[in-house]
Amino acid sequence: MASQLNPYLTFGGNAREAMEFYHSVLGGELKVNTFGDLGNPDPAVADLVMHANLLSPKGYHLMASDTAPGMTLHPGNNVTVSLSGDPGEGLEEVWAKLADGGEVHVPFEKQMWGDTFGQLKDKFGVQWMVDVLGS
Repeated sequence: MASQLNPYLTFGGNAREAMEFYHSVLGGELKVNTFGDLGNPDPAVADLVMHANLLSPKGYHLMASDTAPGMTLHPGNNVTVSLSGDPGEGLEEVWAKLADGGEVHVPFEKQMWGDTFGQLKDKFGVQWMVDVLGS
């Protein structure tokens, strides 16, 4: 297996909901393991996501978890998930689904460098950039 760099998102109790949403946007296979699945008997965290893994048919790989017991979530704007591809690969639909319920920062439109590009924060607070090359 070649080395990879993949976004890993952390949530404060709604990782399953977020990853199911991203699964509906990106398609593919979603695997979710809870803290309970992996041996934590504490009922307060048993249903929280310890690790979720989404691999889309286009090769997008997104991972996530809920905040681990004893750790504090510090949301911020220092991580952005960037999707890019050629026209006709469905990124226009991905943009529309991510924008639904989110906050658009840069409208998804033709930019001065020739691509169709947009930037938003989705309904879970995750920053996204979507770029359709040379469209």
